[in-house]
Amino acid sequence: MDPNAQRVVQHSRVTAQSRSWYSASDSRQKAAFWSSFAGHAADGMDTQMYSFVIPVLIGLWGLSNAEAGQIASVSLLTSALGGWGAGILADRFGRVRVLQWTILLFSVFSFASGISTNYGELFTARAFLGLGFGGETAISAVLIAESFQSNARGRAVGFVQGGWSIGWGLAAIISTICFSYFEPVVAWRVMFIIGATPAIIILLLRRHVSEPATFRRTKGGQVSAFSAIFSIFTRRYAARTALATLMCTGINGGFFAVMVWLPAYLKLVKGLSFVNTGAYLGVVICGSFTGYLFGSFLADAIGRKKTLALFALGALVTIFAYTRFELGHGYLVWIGFPLGLFTSGIFASIGSFLSELFPTTIRANAQGFSFNVGRGIGSVFPMLIGYASAKLSLGGAIGVFAATSYVLLFAALLILPETAGRELEES
Repeated sequence: MDPNAQRVVQHSRVTAQSRSWYSASDSRQKAAFWSSFAGHAADGMDTQMYSFVIPVLIGLWGLSNAEAGQIASVSLLTSALGGWGAGILADRFGRVRVLQWTILLFSVFSFASGISTNYGELFTARAFLGLGFGGETAISAVLIAESFQSNARGRAVGFVQGGWSIGWGLAAIISTICFSYFEPVVAWRVMFIIGATPAIIILLLRRHVSEPATFRRTKGGQVSAFSAIFSIFTRRYAARTALATLMCTGINGGFFAVMVWLPAYLKLVKGLSFVNTGAYLGVVICGSFTGYLFGSFLADAIGRKKTLALFALGALVTIFAYTRFELGHGYLVWIGFPLGLFTSGIFASIGSFLSELFPTTIRANAQGFSFNVGRGIGSVFPMLIGYASAKLSLGGAIGVFAATSYVLLFAALLILPETAGRELEES
């Protein structure tokens, strides 16, 4: 056969396989996919529920913006420790087993959040909740990356991370229902208690998930627990770990600067009711889920770095328009869609990108550290916005910290290598 014809046939086969990545996957891969999707949905629901509760607690408990921001930030800060610790454990004991532990942890403390009676109790409950969801988000991305081939990895990981938007949407729906049928003093508690229920479903799903073959092959070559802690800081990986952490700081900082404060911004600055705030956020959430799907396809089509840069630029433009212009309510609806699309869709390629930067023996460790330490640093931004809003407008403070975040992301992308199409390194 003519060489050109062979290349055309080969390209057609790859394209066909690429387009049918889900239908071509086996039962093991599908079980891993749906259990991880459900885990991300539960993570998104429990995390974003607090953003709907901020205006209520400010009124009921007399919290300042700074104190409300502290509670928002503490769970994100502890997620850094939880994500790194869970990553180290996952490299030793398996991705699936450790994921089950993390789901139980953040569900228990979601329930504890709902029965808190003061600032200190809620602060503590959210801190422990962060330990659980920090591990879940990082390890599930590793599980999916190791379960799918390189030509479909970006889409598989991106679709799984889209579960966050589903959870966020559920949080908005639950918030709207609870505040419609209960008094605010009861409604916020019901929300957090509901957030504890998905653990049962997810644990049942994960009974049918097995460890990826990549992990099973390299398990015997693992180092001691003490050495594992420092393995990502060796001369070979230290710079890559630092850059990956900087990149994740930018992505998470930009997202949380906007999304933690968005319900409060719509209610306190734009004067919307709880029901109307939920409707406006529904548009943002639809954009968010669309962004995950669009970003996951782009990650395989044009590469991880170009996708990240494109979404960061789009996020900067839409955040500036949303917070700096005196827009009417109708315009806020239209801009809400691209706001959700860019600020959330940027996460679609990060899981596959991080997984391809590190070998299997330290992959969960490195990904748990870089993503969650980045998330922990970025999580300080909601707290700083609370402080800055005393001197700046709330919208102005959100815009400043979001812009700072995406500048950090661009700095890291200039140096990190492109990894699209790479097979996972095992050792």
